[in-house]
Formats: sequence, structure tokens, C-alpha cells
Amino acid sequence: MTTLKQATGPAYTRIYSVGAARGENAVPNDDLIGPIDSSDEWIRQRTGIITRTRAVPETDAIDLSTAAAVEAIEKSGVAPSDIDVVIVATISNPKQTPSVSAIVADRVGANPAAAYDINAACAGYAYAVAQADALIRAGAATHALVIGAEKLSDIVDPTDRSISFLLGDGAGAVVIGPSDTPGISATVWGSDGSKADAVGMNHTLTEFRDGQAPWPTLRQEGPTVFRWAVWEMAKVAKQALEQAGIEASDLAAFIPHQANMRIVDEFAKQLKLPETTVIARDIETTGNTSAASIPLATHRLLQEHPELSGGLALQIGFGAGLVFGAQVVVLP
Repeated sequence: MTTLKQATGPAYTRIYSVGAARGENAVPNDDLIGPIDSSDEWIRQRTGIITRTRAVPETDAIDLSTAAAVEAIEKSGVAPSDIDVVIVATISNPKQTPSVSAIVADRVGANPAAAYDINAACAGYAYAVAQADALIRAGAATHALVIGAEKLSDIVDPTDRSISFLLGDGAGAVVIGPSDTPGISATVWGSDGSKADAVGMNHTLTEFRDGQAPWPTLRQEGPTVFRWAVWEMAKVAKQALEQAGIEASDLAAFIPHQANMRIVDEFAKQLKLPETTVIARDIETTGNTSAASIPLATHRLLQEHPELSGGLALQIGFGAGLVFGAQVVVLP
């Protein structure tokens, strides 16, 4: 009897490089406060945001993804033709199909790589890293291009006090490939669909089509999301450290989803991070970019602190669904 051949891959993977693209315009708080009857001070105190990046109407999530991917590939030393899977995490593909990933794969020269999008909102990038790591170690791929990309300004209601002032546009990309030493820990991930109404779209596209509702936009129950993020996600972050076999004191950096500065600060407290751990605070000038926020924050952190390269970083994404994912990575 003939034995079936099953693929196997390398024992370990790592992130080779990071690329980034932010929306062309820096939008200060003062530009947004009129419709929500608020103030620059209120937004800064509640969220830590001073400005957020938003793309011009002509730029979409595919353009942002491509720009970030080009930088990541150039820095990785991997030829585009050697990338055999492209995974894009996004909730803002301008079309429900085709995928952002297939178009980006072609634009960057990775055609005919396997390509697919995933919708896990603010946890999307962590989900995509987990999948790329697993695919490579299983022998299903050799090099992966992982992108988190959002153009959230297309799905925001400027009069919505719950979320409108938080959101920005951008994309972050990484190239992941085989490694001689461990570079990506086991991922702690999951969901709680019982809280699906806490953050997400307020209407469906079919309701909009049939004239039963306005254009669907993002909304959230702020206090519910805040409590869930602070208390439940701190537990997930601690689990991720355990899975990686390290202590908080081993971390060179902490890169949480850039949801809200108060959540970031509370996280740091609960994890008892030492003074030496550099905490990503990209939200101040980029805003909340959902799936793009962790790779964008990573890119900025490495620009400002190149000495972090080779160090350990805990990254955690959490958001609509409610979905979450966390892992420890070696910074490129």
C-alpha cells in the first residue's frame, strides 16, 4: 500500500521585517469636536489621542496594504517571488470580494501566492501572525506576508460620540519566515460572541440597499468594551507570557492594540511591567486603526528605539466580535 506523503516544515519561525503606511492627512481633535459637541481636552483625557491619520478619498485599504507590504518586503531580504502566502487582516475591504490579499500579492510581485483576507477586527493581525507561523511550520508555506490594514474613515459617523474621534487609517505589514531559533510563541486566542453587540457595525449592507437604514458605521458601548479590555484582556496577556515561558520582566516591549491610552496604561499596571519595558503609544498621533494598529505601533517603536531589535515583545489585539489574540515575538 502506498503511504501518503504529508508536508512538514521548519521547527521555528520569526518576523523578518516591518513596513508601514499611514493615511495622508493628520486630523487634529479640533477638526472633529463640532459634530460630537466635545473638546480637544476631553478627547485627550479619555483616549490619549492628539491627532489621527486619515487617508484621502482616493486611497483605499488595498493601496495602504500595498505601500506597507513594499517596505516590509524590501527590508526583509526575501524576493517577492519567494512569498507563497499573503494574509490580510481587515474589516474595510472596499469590496466584499475579491480579497485585498490577492490584489496586493499581484501588486508586490508575489503572484501566484495563496492569498486570503481574515476578519477578526482589532485582533486580526495577531490572528494572521498565528496562522502564518502555523502554515510555515506545517510546511504549507515558506514565507508569509502578513498585513493589517484599515480605512476606518469610510465607516465612521462623524456625529457618533462613542467612537468617531478614535478611528484612523493605515496599514502595517511583516514578512515571516523560517528561523533557527524560536521567534513567535504559541498564540492565546479566542472570542466571546455573546458580547457581539458591544462593538461593531450598526446596520447591514442589505438594510442600506433596501432603504431601511443609513450607511453602516462602526459604533461601540464604550464602558462595556473598556471593562472587557482591561480586566479580561489582562488575563489573556498573562496567559500569553505563560505560553511563551517568560516573565513580564523579560519583555523589551509591550505592543497592545492601540484602542485607548487609558487601556494601555491600565494593562501595563496589571502586568507589572518594569520601567525597562518600552510601551507602544502610537495611538497619540495615529489613532485606533483596528487590525493595523499593532504592526503600525511596532514599526514606530523600532524607528524610535532601534535597540529593541532582537528583544521580546508581547503583542495583544482585542475588539469587535469580541475577539482576542496575543503572542510574544522576537522583534526584527
